[in-house]
Amino acid sequence: MATQASGRAALIKPKDGLSYVRGSTDIPLSDATVGRFLRDTARRFASRPAVVFREQGIRWTWAVFAQEVDALAAGLLAVGISKGDRVGIWSPNRVEWLLTQFATARIGAVLVNINPAYRLAELEYALNKVGCKAIIAAERFKSSMYLQMLQELAPELATHTPGDLHAARLPELRVVIRMCDKGASGMLSFSDVIEQGRATLDTTRLDAIGATLSADDPINIQFTSGTTGNPKGATLTHRNVVNNARYIAMAMELSEEDGLCIPVPLYHCFGMVLAVLACVSVGANMVFPGEAFDPVATLTAVAEERCTALHGVPTMFIAELDHPEFARFDLTRLRTGIMAGSPCPIETMKKVVSKMHLAEITIAYGMTETSPVSFQSSTIDPLDKRTSTVGRIQSHLEVKIIDPLGNIVPIGETGELCTKGYSVMQGYWGDETKTRESIVDGWMHTGDLATLDADGYCNIVGRLKDMLIRGGENIYPREIEEFLFRHPKIQSVQVFGVPDAKYGEEVCAWIVLRAGEQASAEEVQEFCRGQIAHYKVPKYIRFVDDLPMTVTGKVQKFVMRERMIEELKVKEDRTA
Repeated sequence: MATQASGRAALIKPKDGLSYVRGSTDIPLSDATVGRFLRDTARRFASRPAVVFREQGIRWTWAVFAQEVDALAAGLLAVGISKGDRVGIWSPNRVEWLLTQFATARIGAVLVNINPAYRLAELEYALNKVGCKAIIAAERFKSSMYLQMLQELAPELATHTPGDLHAARLPELRVVIRMCDKGASGMLSFSDVIEQGRATLDTTRLDAIGATLSADDPINIQFTSGTTGNPKGATLTHRNVVNNARYIAMAMELSEEDGLCIPVPLYHCFGMVLAVLACVSVGANMVFPGEAFDPVATLTAVAEERCTALHGVPTMFIAELDHPEFARFDLTRLRTGIMAGSPCPIETMKKVVSKMHLAEITIAYGMTETSPVSFQSSTIDPLDKRTSTVGRIQSHLEVKIIDPLGNIVPIGETGELCTKGYSVMQGYWGDETKTRESIVDGWMHTGDLATLDADGYCNIVGRLKDMLIRGGENIYPREIEEFLFRHPKIQSVQVFGVPDAKYGEEVCAWIVLRAGEQASAEEVQEFCRGQIAHYKVPKYIRFVDDLPMTVTGKVQKFVMRERMIEELKVKEDRTA
C-alpha cells in the first residue's frame, strides 16, 4: 500500500522562510460515506478478523461485523430513527458502542458522543443542546449509574410507552435504549432492537438510504468544552473522519495483517477515528482489552492477541511500563501505534520504543474540530524527530503559524497554529457565533502555540486557550469556574492546571469566599461530585483573600500556577 511518508515528502517543507506548510495531494481524498467505507472493507476482507471485545467474549470477522451493523441499522429504523436524527451513545468501550457508530452512519443519523464521565448537569445540557431523539446507554460504568441518572432527568419514563417518551427536562428525547436486558420502565433493550432489525432486515432498503447520503453530511457530534463556559458540539462529516482515518493509517503503515490494541475510549476521537476508522480503512483487526483502561488487561491483550500495534495517551504507556508485572508479557510482535491525546514526555517515548518494541510508533497532534489529526510523525521519521516533535503535516491540509495580527511568522518563531482543509469541522452545532469565531476564511484557529522548523516538523509549545490536559482529557477552566460560581459561599474562583507526574496536569482552584463565609476543600469537592465529571473536580483547592491581577484588572493565572508549583514542589516534564 502507499504510505503516508511516501505520499507527502515532496511538498512537506515550508517555503520562503515562513511557517506555512501544505500537505501532499498525491493520494486523492475519498468521497465514501462511513457506511460505504465499512461495506467496502467487509467485502475485501470478509473472512479476516475484524473485532475482538475480550470482556464480552466477542470475536467477529469483517463479514459478521457488517451483518451485525446492518441488523442494528434496521432496528433503529424500526423504532423511528431516520436520517438527520441525533442519537446519543453513553457507554464505556463495549461492542454496542462500535455497532452504534456504524449503524447510525448507515442510515444517515448523527452519532452524538456522550462522555462516560458525564453527570446529571452535563448530560442534560448535551442531550438538549443538539436535540437528541434517542440515547443508547449502558446500565452503569464505575460509580456512574447511567440508567438511574436518565430516570432522574426523565421520571416520565416510569409511565410512558417505550419509544414514545415525552419528558419535561428532555423535550426532544423519544427513545431510550438500554444495553442491559433486565427491565427498566419506558426503555427498549438493545438486544430487542437488534433482533427486531435482524427479523426485518432489508439490505436493499439500507442501500437505498445509503445512496441518498453525501460525504458532506454531518455524521458525528463530539462535545469539546470552551473557554466561555458550556461545551460546544463539534459537528463532523463523513468526509472529515473517513479521510483523516485513511491518512492516519498510512502514516502508521497499517494493513490487514495488523492487529491494533485499543485501550483508548471510543467516545473520543482517539478511539473512534485514530483507532476504529483507521482499522476499517485497511482491514486491520480491532482488539479491545476492556471497558476502560487497565494496564494489565492491555498488556495481556497485546500478548495473547498477538497485536502488532498499540494506541494510548502518555499516562497509559507510563502505567504499562511501570507495572510490576511488565516483564512477563510478550510484546515482541508490537511494531507501530500512536501516542497522542496530551503532550508526550520525551523520556517516555524513548522507553516505549526500547522496552515495548514499538520502533515505529508515531506521535499525532490535532483537535476534535479538525477530525482530529493535523500533524503526525511517520514510521520512517528519525527517532529524535519522533521524540521531540509532533511530526509533519497530513495530506490535503494546510497549516500556518501566525502572530496576534494574523501575519505568518518566520520559521522557528512561535505563533498560533491554524489549520485549513478537508478535516475542518462543519461547525459547532447550533452555534453560528462560536463557529465564526473559530473558523475564519476556512482556517480553524486552534488556540495552540507552535513552531515549525525548516523541514516541516511541528512542535506544540503552549496554549493560547486557557486549557489544561489531564490524562488525555481536555479541561477548560471556565466551565469549572462557572459551575463553582453556583456555590453560595464562593465570591470568585480561578481554575488552572499544575504539573502532575501521573496525569500530566491536575486541576487546581483558587477561591475567594464571600465575606464572613468559611469552607473547606472537601466541601467544595463534594459540591462538584455527581454534578461534573470526576476528572474536572479540583484536586488542589486554595482559599485566598484576593487573586493576582495586572494593572488593567486581568487575572494572572501564570502567577498562581508558579506559586502552586513552588508550594507542591512539582516540576514540568520536557515534552514534544
